[in-house]
Amino acid sequence: MRSHTCGELHRENQGQRVTLCGWVSSARNHGGILFVDLRDRYGVTQITFDPEAGGTPPEILEQASRLGNEDVIRVQGRVALRAEGQNNPNRCTGEIEVFADQLELLSKSEPSPIDLSEKNETSIETRLRYRYLDLRRPSLLQGLAFRSKFCHALREHLLGQDFIEVETPILTRTTPEGARDYLVPSRIHSNKFYALPQSPQIFKQLLMVGGVDRYFQIARCFRDEDLRADRQPEFTQLDLEMSFVEEEDVLQVVEAAVVHAFKRCLGIDLKTPFPRLRHEEAMERFGNDKPDLRFGLELVDLSALVARTEFKVFTSALEAGGCVKAIPVPEGADLSRKEIQGLEEVAKEYGARGLAWCKLGDEGLSGPVAKFFAGDLQEELIERTGLKPGGLLLFGAGDRTMVLRSLAEVRNALGKKLGLTPEGEFAFAWVTHFPLFEWNEEKQRFEFSHHPFTAPEDWDVDFSKDTEKVASRAYDLVLNGWELGSGSIRIHRQDVQQRIFEFLGMSPEEAQEKFGFLLNAFRYGAPPHGGFAFGIDRIVTLALGLDSIRDVIAFPKTASAACLMTDAPSPADPAQLEELKIRLIPKKEEAQA
Repeated sequence: MRSHTCGELHRENQGQRVTLCGWVSSARNHGGILFVDLRDRYGVTQITFDPEAGGTPPEILEQASRLGNEDVIRVQGRVALRAEGQNNPNRCTGEIEVFADQLELLSKSEPSPIDLSEKNETSIETRLRYRYLDLRRPSLLQGLAFRSKFCHALREHLLGQDFIEVETPILTRTTPEGARDYLVPSRIHSNKFYALPQSPQIFKQLLMVGGVDRYFQIARCFRDEDLRADRQPEFTQLDLEMSFVEEEDVLQVVEAAVVHAFKRCLGIDLKTPFPRLRHEEAMERFGNDKPDLRFGLELVDLSALVARTEFKVFTSALEAGGCVKAIPVPEGADLSRKEIQGLEEVAKEYGARGLAWCKLGDEGLSGPVAKFFAGDLQEELIERTGLKPGGLLLFGAGDRTMVLRSLAEVRNALGKKLGLTPEGEFAFAWVTHFPLFEWNEEKQRFEFSHHPFTAPEDWDVDFSKDTEKVASRAYDLVLNGWELGSGSIRIHRQDVQQRIFEFLGMSPEEAQEKFGFLLNAFRYGAPPHGGFAFGIDRIVTLALGLDSIRDVIAFPKTASAACLMTDAPSPADPAQLEELKIRLIPKKEEAQA
């Protein structure tokens, strides 16, 4: 139907007769000459209906004058160079126009319910309801095209490294991955359910037992969890597993794949190896396990120093077993009291009761807590924090977990406020050796930090001793303050896997019932193996400098996991429920229960 796309014609096409198809982006009538911007996925071309210079027949001009925005048309005409001074440098076809002499209306459009310009003045709810229209915006189309290219680059690289692409089941059984499963009732097996996979974890380990050696998959995964800007109930990840490897082998393979994709898709040469930080180091220096390394502002532990002050907020925190840390902010003295109060509100959102501070000038410290640091204490504080005149110190005191979490968020807020997070800079890092277990305050018991198939750093460690300090062979890839994905060296020994299950309170019978197929597989010669998975949605979002993964997903859900376009989830037909032997609890009964 067309000879060219709307982003294909240039100066060298002058004089050619062409056929274009697309949507009417805008139409302008200038004294009997009609200009139409015709848009498709590839770009925009100016179509000119001019009876004199372009030879447009009167009936075609009349037909063109009735066109509305988003009408789908097919035009034929001749490519001409634009008049001197009329070029559009912001458009790839900006040097030419097409003088049209034929026009066919392929589809008439009603007025669009959303703003299709890049101003995005329509609410996100309306845009999601009419997502098929929202997708016509060039930025969204370009995001999907980039995502496709990025996935192709990853696949291209891994296939070149002897990986085998294998699809694993979507209908499987429920497994403890840290979030709720989406359950699918079985019609054939009454009162039984499949689960949609949170990851292909167990299957890729079984592939290693099966001798596949190097597996990968761009896998669709599902998690029934609360949503945020970087999460959706269904998502896509690059998933891989390797046999006869240790941590560094996996890290190097993942790095090489990411480097190849960034070079192929963005023309950027990433520096390798990515920095490696043990988990405890990341927490101490940055307050969290996904640090943004584009800037410094590292946390400094001042517990020993402030124990010698008479400031009760500090000393009480230490007496209760907590800590005192601070963020030295170079040139931070320029921040106003109102701006510091804004940072204090950030800290309070994450459990802090406040944010103590002081500034360093030419004559010493000033500010609310300056009086508690006199003489030698002031000198020690300045030396310990490396503070220079014009700097600011922000203190956090209290429970260690709260102090780290709140100061980490204050640090991130400072990075943005001070312009320390420039676009187009990519600071990758590996965070390694996470704790194997973490304490669940609500359930009052230990749980696995990543998943129960992660190997301990020491295969023979006694899990009951210093449980929170038992290190794992797990690792996360982080980028600009976002966690991209996780991996680990796996447990390939049946005895160690059973010990993990027992420590987590799982009886041998329960372990056999839930994971018997995995434990049985380990009886037949399981190779040492490890792997990794990272979110395609997240890494593409960051690569394009976007704020939300919604912008690189064709049909995303809302924050409540609903699809406004299809009205999903929706009620099931009573006949379907009867066939599945499912009875719904009326809302009144549910509320009473």
